Amino acid sequence: QVRLEESGGGLVQAGGSLRLFCEASGRLFRFYTMAWYRQSPGKQRELVATITRGGRLDYSDSAKGRFTISRDNAKNTGYLQMSSLKPADTAVYYCNLNNGASNFWGQGTQVTVSS
Repeated sequence: QVRLEESGGGLVQAGGSLRLFCEASGRLFRFYTMAWYRQSPGKQRELVATITRGGRLDYSDSAKGRFTISRDNAKNTGYLQMSSLKPADTAVYYCNLNNGASNFWGQGTQVTVSS
C-alpha cells in the first residue's frame, strides 16, 4: 500500500505560478508511473501530465508549454510546476501512482486561479 499526500495548492492570480508536491510513503515510488490529474466542479477528472518510471513525459494539450512534471525518486516525491495559470486551471489536483496492477490516489490539493 502506498499513501500519497499532495501539497502546494492555493490561490493565485492569473498568470502566476504554483508548484505542487506529491509525497509517497514507503520505498515503491520509483517503480510506478506518476501522474497528475485534476477535477473541476461538475466535470470529470482529467489527466494533466504523466512521467513514467523511466522518465518519459506526456502532457494534456492544456498543460503543454505551461506545466512541467518531474520526480525525485530518492525523495519519493513528484512535482508539478505550473506557470501562466489561467482561471480554467482552477480544480482539485490529484497525484496518482500506477503500474497497471496497482493504482493509488492522494486526497488532492485545491488550486484556485483568480482573474
